[in-house]
Amino acid sequence: MSTDLRAALNHAVADELTSALATVVNCVNQLSEEQVWWRPPEGMNAVGNLLVHLAGNVKQVIVDNLTGVPDTRNRPAEFATRDPVPKAELLRALTDVVTRAKAAFAGASDERLAQVVRVNKNEWTGLQAALRSTAHFRGHTQEIIHMTRELLGDKYQFSGPK
Repeated sequence: MSTDLRAALNHAVADELTSALATVVNCVNQLSEEQVWWRPPEGMNAVGNLLVHLAGNVKQVIVDNLTGVPDTRNRPAEFATRDPVPKAELLRALTDVVTRAKAAFAGASDERLAQVVRVNKNEWTGLQAALRSTAHFRGHTQEIIHMTRELLGDKYQFSGPK
């Protein structure tokens, strides 16, 4: 892959993860600890569960996948969590895994990005896995925005200009 194309891919993935994370942080910082763990109708997740889930997904699908670390994710536990974890701890964990994901993507060889591996029940290249996880992150970011706006109403503050 050309150096320019690789640099553009690294930038695009890093930028999307950074942007989605900034939006999540903006939302969570407006919520109280109780609101982070507020659960909408049964069958839906609290923002806190979504943060745990996003950290698990990005770690498994980008970090572990691209670095070859064994997968130890327990996805059902991400949604089963009912003991409130402080929002600062949740954001710290998510920020850490996003930082590690950007480094894993940037450090992966072209061969590793093109190699097909099994992730859960999917056969994806490293690049496919990273793009799918990034899109997944953005999807849950939109869900977190909606929940935050639902909870705060007119008090919701949009993030500042970029």
